[in-house]
Amino acid sequence: MKAMIFAAGLGARLRPLTNDRPKALVEINGRTLLEIVLTRVREFGVRDVVINVHHLAEQLVEYLKANDNFGMHVDVSREDVLLDTGGGLKKAAHFFLAGAGNPQEPILVHNVDVLSTIDLARMTEAHAAGQALATLAAQDRETSRYLLFDEQGHLCGRRIGKIATAEIVRASRKVVPLAFSGVHIISPRLLDKLAEQGPFSIITSYLRLAGQGEDIQAFRADQYYWRDLGRLADLEQAGEDLKAAKSS
Repeated sequence: MKAMIFAAGLGARLRPLTNDRPKALVEINGRTLLEIVLTRVREFGVRDVVINVHHLAEQLVEYLKANDNFGMHVDVSREDVLLDTGGGLKKAAHFFLAGAGNPQEPILVHNVDVLSTIDLARMTEAHAAGQALATLAAQDRETSRYLLFDEQGHLCGRRIGKIATAEIVRASRKVVPLAFSGVHIISPRLLDKLAEQGPFSIITSYLRLAGQGEDIQAFRADQYYWRDLGRLADLEQAGEDLKAAKSS
């Protein structure tokens, strides 16, 4: 199985830590965010990874080289202009269609600034069973941006904030608002369907495709630990959480 790690962001909310290093090289308890995610996907069985880079990209490239790519085959997708998640995935699409491996095998996509215990094996099994175009780890928690799913877990729309008018792309009598967790499994079929140009969010593509009848599914991940690492307070809390988990 191959994977893509989104690591190109500026990490503006993590300043001043990201003034002199890319977000992926910010540390928690002496380990970089990139090392944590790479170790996690390697333990899951991933051996081929592409990482998109932008801010202070050479530092990240040298870091990978110094650590022998953490025992994996790693390609780097350089973005002169930030392409966001959808544009970044589209630019790296060739990586998944070339080289060894089954070109029909699903692809794991993971944000570098997400720490979680989401069961990737169970999620992959659910993706295969549902034969979805994409399966998104989603939780019932408070967020500023909700994805809306029907009772069978099919993506139907989104809502920004609690009381904003929902954007519905697929009719449903009842929708469930869930928070996307930055971990998804996609079918390689998705890559040819990314019709948007330039920088764009993968959520934009998911909503368009759901509206066209494609199946974008939720994987309920409520029972798993999850934390976004986009702010300094989140880094501090994640450090405490990891220490507590290690000592328990």
